[in-house]
Amino acid sequence: MQQHMADERTFLAWIRTAIAIMGVGFLVTNLHFTVNTGLTGLGDFLANIIGIASVVLGVTTIIMVMFAYLKKTEAINNQSFRTPKYTTIFLGIFVIIIAVVFGVYFSIL
Repeated sequence: MQQHMADERTFLAWIRTAIAIMGVGFLVTNLHFTVNTGLTGLGDFLANIIGIASVVLGVTTIIMVMFAYLKKTEAINNQSFRTPKYTTIFLGIFVIIIAVVFGVYFSIL
């Protein structure tokens, strides 16, 4: 029972993380277009990319975590649990890419 509850807490933490990632994307996009001071075409493009990529990453995170949660639940029941390396690596790489785009965006402002 303790393992299942820990698995559920981890699932909910990933959901909160996905919502935060999407929120940051919306925030950057909305601030970019409401401040509207000295905007360039590249700045507009990057703001849109950040918004879209953040939403895609958030939705992808939720989908991947739902499958991982179900797989872990079954693995806990069968006592054959394995650490999910590929999910973590994929999401980490995608977050790094978005962080680099953030850096480029803030450096051109």
